[in-house]
Amino acid sequence: MKTDDLINMLASGPDVGVAPRPARSAMLPLLGGLLASTIIMLVFLGLRPDLRDAVMLPAFWIKLVFSAALAWAGWLAARRLSAPGARTAWLPLWVGAPVLLIWCVAAATLLQAAPEVRAALFWGSTWRYCPLLITLMSLPVFAAALHVMRGLAPTRLRLAGAASGLASGAAAAAVYCLHCPEMSPVFVGFWYLLGMLIPTTLGALIGPRVLAW
Repeated sequence: MKTDDLINMLASGPDVGVAPRPARSAMLPLLGGLLASTIIMLVFLGLRPDLRDAVMLPAFWIKLVFSAALAWAGWLAARRLSAPGARTAWLPLWVGAPVLLIWCVAAATLLQAAPEVRAALFWGSTWRYCPLLITLMSLPVFAAALHVMRGLAPTRLRLAGAASGLASGAAAAAVYCLHCPEMSPVFVGFWYLLGMLIPTTLGALIGPRVLAW
């Protein structure tokens, strides 16, 4: 949306807002980016060999729901930040609630675990590359999200870019769950989150440049 178009729309009356893009035009690029991330995972990493058994365990669904919840919260935040005048007071709660919940589960897991296994619950066996893989897999979704947001009207460009990065990183983490052997909520609450925060930071840095009207 161009600045002149937005000014004309706002000047035409107090009840006139920014018309949202059709749902299909917004969803198709995002689904394409998510498909590209899934293909990257399948081609270069592959599904975990015991996936059929893993999906029967609560720990698998905890990390998948955590990732999906943050992806939903991040995209909801991005949409709100792309609509001038939209309410954003609840955004910290939407984003913070999944993080707080996984940290509570992680704390309970550590308290119940024997002292000698607590370090293994945190470090796992893939901490060296888990955040990097999530970041790399987020790039197709990230590019699609920025493309969609450029057709909207974000005003707080740094926050909007960060929200796009968070949504993309969390979506990539959800896809990564199908490969990752880690099951500890302690691991997920730190290393998965770190993998999501890298594209979030990148979005905050490039948002003012790539989302400018």
